[in-house]
Amino acid sequence: MSTELELPFRSDTQLTEVMRLRVQSLQQRGLKRQDGERLLQPNEAVYRLDFSKQSLQFSHWSVRLSQPGRLTITATSQLWTPDLTNLMTRQLLEPAGAFWRAPGVTDNTPIQCHEADAYEFGERIAELAKVRKVMYFLFAFADGCNPETVDCSITFTVDS
Repeated sequence: MSTELELPFRSDTQLTEVMRLRVQSLQQRGLKRQDGERLLQPNEAVYRLDFSKQSLQFSHWSVRLSQPGRLTITATSQLWTPDLTNLMTRQLLEPAGAFWRAPGVTDNTPIQCHEADAYEFGERIAELAKVRKVMYFLFAFADGCNPETVDCSITFTVDS
């Protein structure tokens, strides 16, 4: 028997602020980023998933955009420890999940995405959940999308 487990992505405002302060500090001092370091862009924020169970199978995404725009979700690898190290580009996983709502479509029109990439991305998250309790993501908001217009979760099947 299997059950579904829906996990919401939660904004990590503290980690987002720390990463913004890193950018600000570099700019104020006139310094450059470390070789390979990935700085947070102004349209990005850090989100997290907290896994209550470890043995998961990806089922589906639930992404709601209340207005036209584009959301790109990029996962970080298990090698990134945000309390100890800066984020490096090599710690970003592919593929990213890209979801969008085109201008002029109705609210009941499904969100568009690159389905194969989104499915592979979901499967990759399920694999990483086997060894992690928390996973971090970069959410990039574009074309009118912003944190207030996004509601995002991922659903897994849990074997019991």
